[in-house]
Amino acid sequence: MCGRTACSLAADNLRRACAYRDRRGQHRQPEWVRRERYQPSYNKGPQSSGPVLLSRRHLHQDADSSERVLMDMRWGLVPSWFKQDNPSKLQFNTSNCRSDTMLSKSSYKGALQKGKRCVVLADGFYEWQQQSGGKQPYFIYFPQTKDTMDKETEGDEEWKGWRLLTMAGIFDCWKPPGEGEMLYTYTIITVDASKDVSFIHHRQVRPGKGVAGMPAILDGDEAIRKWLDFAEVPTQEAVKLIQPVENIVFHPVSTFVNNIRNNTPECVAPIELGAKKEVKATPSNKVMLGWLKISQEGSPQKKENDLPKWTSQFIHTPSPKKTSADVLQQWLGKQGQPATKKHKA
Repeated sequence: MCGRTACSLAADNLRRACAYRDRRGQHRQPEWVRRERYQPSYNKGPQSSGPVLLSRRHLHQDADSSERVLMDMRWGLVPSWFKQDNPSKLQFNTSNCRSDTMLSKSSYKGALQKGKRCVVLADGFYEWQQQSGGKQPYFIYFPQTKDTMDKETEGDEEWKGWRLLTMAGIFDCWKPPGEGEMLYTYTIITVDASKDVSFIHHRQVRPGKGVAGMPAILDGDEAIRKWLDFAEVPTQEAVKLIQPVENIVFHPVSTFVNNIRNNTPECVAPIELGAKKEVKATPSNKVMLGWLKISQEGSPQKKENDLPKWTSQFIHTPSPKKTSADVLQQWLGKQGQPATKKHKA
């Protein structure tokens, strides 16, 4: 399953990172809907809100179905047919939807058949590996290009920053009985884990099947276009896009992320497992560090004195006078081994 994500870009940068080409080939950015509700976070869990892409036609019937909007929705789908007066009374978990049952379960079938498809946006997601000493968290995301800039210039037409992870989702609209505001909610579709990340799961791989629990990732704008454009791409055609993806990388992170109340860049920073040395400054780590620096603008912050004081064999205890960026720079020391890697099957 996918139970924790990070989405730390400020609202304006998130919009720029979602730029696309319309039917005429023109460069566009999706319009924000309810932008004021969006709250960046390094540690998002179910029942929190998060940004999604959807077709503008869901909100305006006369709109071009290929046009996209950004909207903040609550994670955990509440079906439109739910009759209780409080969505918290829903008796089952709808944060994830298995791809093999999404066309049969009543919670998702109706919304999917009506074309309520969305793309859930994140820097990446977290997965935990069961080990003898407990669970080790990993951060999983798209490979980042070498030209990912350490600093973005406001107003640049082309986004050259962090490439967002784009996950296939289903959304629905629930209106409470009587008076009340419409609640928009979503679920993340999951598929069998790809070979690259299946080792993280502490479950036996079934013959002919992978390990269930990986988000259905849409790799590339063409896949995103087909998933969102419900008027042009019917459901039976769109669901063919829901497949395990190999184009991902990952690195281990501190168990600091285990507590969902912890919401600082330390959640996604790479660490070195089972070593007393600091993490070596590799190209991948430099990209991560640069991203962490720029993503802090407009993102959740904590006072310097509130930074966690860890005592770990591979992380220095930060001084109260040092900022998050200073701590991260310490991690990327002169010795150690690369932390970001793909698993070789």
